[in-house]
Parts: sequence; C-alpha cells; structure tokens
Amino acid sequence: MDGAKAGNELFLVRNHFYLGNFQECINQVQKIKSIRGEGYVLYRSYIGQKQYGIVLDEVKNSSELYPIRLIAEYFSQQDRKAAIVQQVDDYVEKHRGSMDLAWIVAAGTIYFQEGLYENCLSIAGEDLESLALSIQSLLKLNRVDLAKKTYETMQKTDEDATLTQLALAWIFMEVGGEKLQDAFYIFQEFSDKYTPTVQLLNGQAVCLIGQEKYEEAESTLRGALNKDPNNYDTLINFMALSQQQETGWEIPQRYLTQLRENYRDSPFIREYTKKESDFETFAQQYAPSKPLNLEAY
Repeated sequence: MDGAKAGNELFLVRNHFYLGNFQECINQVQKIKSIRGEGYVLYRSYIGQKQYGIVLDEVKNSSELYPIRLIAEYFSQQDRKAAIVQQVDDYVEKHRGSMDLAWIVAAGTIYFQEGLYENCLSIAGEDLESLALSIQSLLKLNRVDLAKKTYETMQKTDEDATLTQLALAWIFMEVGGEKLQDAFYIFQEFSDKYTPTVQLLNGQAVCLIGQEKYEEAESTLRGALNKDPNNYDTLINFMALSQQQETGWEIPQRYLTQLRENYRDSPFIREYTKKESDFETFAQQYAPSKPLNLEAY
C-alpha cells in the first residue's frame, strides 16, 4: 500500500472514531491492518464499545499501547481506580513535556473522568486531539473565552479537520442562543456525510433542547437510544428532556436507575449522589427539633 493511500485510509478510520462510529472504525482497521498506528484507534474503539476485555487480552503491559490498556483498566476495574489515577500522576510527574500522544490521551481521559480538568490542561500538547481535550476541559471550567482561543489554534492548524469542527460545535453549544442552530448544522453535516452516530445524535438533541424544540429532541434521542439503549449521554439527556417536558418523576427516575446500574462511578452519578447527601444534611439541619402538633392550630 502506497503512503498516500495508507494516509487517506488512516484519516478515514480516525474520522469514524472521532464521530463515535466505533464499529465502522474497527471494520476498516481490520481491512488495512498493515498501516502503522491502526492499533491506537482500534483499541480505543473497543473501549468506546465497552469491550474492555478485548483490550486487556490483546494489549500487554510491555506494549507501546499500554497507555490505552490503562484506560480499559480504569473503566473496568472499579476497585483499582484510585491506584490507576496515582499511576498516571506518577508517570506525568516524571515525563511531563515528553509524553507521547498515547500517554497524553490516556492521562487526559482519566483526568477528565475524575473531574481533574486543570490536570488535563497541564498535559495537553499542540496536536488536534490534545487541543480538543483542552477545549472540553475549559468548557467544564466555564472558560469559554480560553476555549475560543484554543479553537483558533486548531483552526490555524486545520480548519476543516473533524476535531476542529466538533470543537467549534462544543463551543457553540456552550455559548447557546442562536449558536445552537450553528452547532446543530455541524452535527447534521457529519451525520449526512458519514452516519448519524449516538454521539452526533446526542449533540443534535442538546441543541434542540436548548431551542425548546422538545418533540424533535425526543425523536432524536429515541434514535440514539435505539442504537445504544444504555448510552451514558443519551440517558442524561433524556432525563433533562423529561424535566423540561414536565412528564412527572417516573420517567426521569427510570433513566436515573439505568445510570446508577451502568455508570455508578460516573461524574454525573457522583455529583448527583453528593447533591442528594447535601440535601439530606440540610433537611436535617432545618428540621424541627420537636414534632409539630398540628391539632393545636
């Protein structure tokens, strides 16, 4: 395979990964497995499908893809999460400034899941993946201004790149208002050009919810749910939509139960559980010290 063809095929493979079309990414890699770098996206696609066992079986500790294995360990071994985070901390401390992309992605993914957004920013490089991770972290920190500046760097590198366009959509979603429609069009364009993945459908649904187009949002989320009944983002977005539609508590409670069963240590459930605990604490603090005798009134 000549270099130009190999480069083009690897570009398409990575595009499928970035858009959340993990199975197509895996299918294409299996056809062109002579290309250097294919394992990097192959095993990340298996992680995207929650097929952690495949990664753990095939990627050894001595492999150059060990950082990708570490992501699979983090998501699949709940009792080792703290130890894995510490392992990442130790590696970053020793190799800061000289980490390769696999380690930047692994450390960034784990830090992001832990809510350590400043750590994500501290290890990011100048490649598009690192910059995209920086934008996601900055948006979590409510620094839209810095996210826009980071996008300008991506734009100068490759304005038409998939990651650059996705990053612009993320910023538009955070800005809100009229920009929600611009973000929607970006997701729609990718859906038309490739395929409407769960990731793209969720992006569109968030835009529609923000525009109060609840029926369209529900239809879009049902499309995502049909593709993956237990997708994390879909369940959260359905909860948000149900609250906007005022459907009562039964439906959002159902999605919350699914999230707790499938993502009990996720950022959303951790935050939700903390708020429940805080509410109980406040309720006890302000509860009457003695039972009220309502018959006396």
